[in-house]
Amino acid sequence: GPMAGQAHHFRQYAKEKLPYAIKRYTDEVNRLYGVMNKRLKDRDYLAGRYSIADMACWGWIVPYKNQGQRLDDFPFLKDWFERVGARPAVQKGFALGREWRRGTIGDKTKEAEKARKILFGQRAQ
Repeated sequence: GPMAGQAHHFRQYAKEKLPYAIKRYTDEVNRLYGVMNKRLKDRDYLAGRYSIADMACWGWIVPYKNQGQRLDDFPFLKDWFERVGARPAVQKGFALGREWRRGTIGDKTKEAEKARKILFGQRAQ
């Protein structure tokens, strides 16, 4: 999650495009996809049986294109992603969040700009 979040930040949201940061986090997400792909080679779910590990990781794979990844490069991860995404409870939960995801920080609206100011730029004081 955290590395994917950094990839999203530098690839989509950062006002200044920093090639080193974009490459660094895109490559790190790729490495982590590889770790998951290897883990899923001989099992259906990350911890063997469907668990919180799958629930916690699945949502970070949804925007794989925005992370600069191709699921076809990770066949076991791709199968897992589709398997988890086909679960009725996952579909229901994802559908519940669909409305919330509209108008997010990537949009060019006043609300999105306000959210970006809150999310990017806060300090302790």
